[in-house]
Amino acid sequence: MAEKLSVELREDFGKGAARRIRQQDKIPAVLYGRGSDPMHLVLPGHETALAARNSNALLELVLPDGSSELGMLKDIQRHPLTRIISHIDLLLVKRGEKVQVDVPVTVTGEPVPPAISVLDLQNLTIEVDALNVPENIEVSVDGQEEGFQIFAGDVTLPAGAELINDPELLVVGVQVPKVEEESEDEAEGEETEGEESEGGESEGGASEEE
Repeated sequence: MAEKLSVELREDFGKGAARRIRQQDKIPAVLYGRGSDPMHLVLPGHETALAARNSNALLELVLPDGSSELGMLKDIQRHPLTRIISHIDLLLVKRGEKVQVDVPVTVTGEPVPPAISVLDLQNLTIEVDALNVPENIEVSVDGQEEGFQIFAGDVTLPAGAELINDPELLVVGVQVPKVEEESEDEAEGEETEGEESEGGESEGGASEEE
């Protein structure tokens, strides 16, 4: 579902104008795509920030004349320290159109201890209806043992979605963490070195006293 936002057309440009927009708790943005001229917009700050928690959020942009366009978040620029959104790029899409997006992978469930899950592929690239882009794609490792693996081709995708990645790519695996332990020989060697060292110090002390 698209998040509906009432937007303004941006008329002033430059760093100073962008700063004034942000001071009003608004966000400068540009909507582009489908061969049309870019449309420069001003978005409401709070509502946009909430929607931007989903990297592929779809926004229904209601223009001042009452018409609307669909825009998908493509790039979000943030202040390096405050992480406040400073600018947004939106891709113009149409209802019924398919888009290619990177969707985060979320691992659910717990494998059989002491095994753990290791996520190899952070995102899956899929082609899906613009109105049905999922926030994430879940893969379950619940109750699985060491050696269990899920490849891209094994993942259940939303209805109508098509996998773009190589289906042989490993998405998540289950393994037991390796713990490095000192061998008995190494431990004995350290103890022997310690004893010899202590003995040398004692002898040296006695020699000095003499």
